[in-house]
Amino acid sequence: MSKTGKVLNLKDKISDKEMDLSLCNLSEVPVKELASFPKATFLDLSCNNLTSLPPEFCNLTHLVKVDLSKNQLTCLPDDLGSLVNLQHLDLYNNKLSVLPVSFSQLRSLKWLDLKDNPLEVNLAKAAGDCLDEKQCKQCAGWVLKYMLTLQEEADLAREKRLLREKELEKKKEAKQREREAREKEARKREKAEEKEKRRKEYKAQMAAAAAQEQQKKRNEEKKSKKKNGQASDKKTAAQAASKSRPTVLGVFFKLLLLLLLGLAAAAATCRLTELRQEDACVPVNAAMDRGLAWAREKEGVVRQLLYDLSAAAKDFLESTQASKS
Repeated sequence: MSKTGKVLNLKDKISDKEMDLSLCNLSEVPVKELASFPKATFLDLSCNNLTSLPPEFCNLTHLVKVDLSKNQLTCLPDDLGSLVNLQHLDLYNNKLSVLPVSFSQLRSLKWLDLKDNPLEVNLAKAAGDCLDEKQCKQCAGWVLKYMLTLQEEADLAREKRLLREKELEKKKEAKQREREAREKEARKREKAEEKEKRRKEYKAQMAAAAAQEQQKKRNEEKKSKKKNGQASDKKTAAQAASKSRPTVLGVFFKLLLLLLLGLAAAAATCRLTELRQEDACVPVNAAMDRGLAWAREKEGVVRQLLYDLSAAAKDFLESTQASKS
């Protein structure tokens, strides 16, 4: 489409292998339409208002000769090197200062005109004057060689950049591994600390349980000792009581024996001595006579009584000996 908005009929512009779109006041290149004419290997876009070429222009690989002179181009597509069949390129009178690095891939290029462009110093020096056919052919060779050097430098720079990026990536991965190792070590240490904490808590629980069990045993021992002490006290009291009872009984028997001995002595005195005529002995003798008479009458009862007294005395003597031992 031209700057005036008119739609171009490319069929009217083609002649043999040449597509003549010069002086069409174009601001854009009709790439899609041009792709429909692969046999048009010569494209003339000179004397238009083009400021740039679309990236799709590099898909027109059938082009052999391209005239872009007398436009307003400030740059060329980065993939211009894809035009592998291009042999003739006219860029006269534009506003180019540099060429894309891929320009070095135009190995078929035999003719190049870069006159009247604000080229950077080294590129202008490589291009030369381009005042005639011979110089334009030389320009193509020199510029390709120069761009090849730039391509190599760019490749080297790219390799260095990739190497730096790779080194940075390695450093980043190393830092990541170190960080992961530190985190792993920290987790391991935390697990060990947690395990040690649980172990200490377990030991404390076991110690507390042991202390509680020991205290329980001591309490049981105290209770047992207390019970044993109470039982011993009761036994001692019982023994003491059992000892005291025979003692009282012994005193009673002794007193009774003394009384009997006293009575027997008094009766013998009053019976066998000269005192039997005394008034005090008369009732004693009378009592003895009555007692003897009763004993003759009750001989069996007396014998039984004496037997019982003898047995009681024997039991008393045995209990006395047992209490003493």
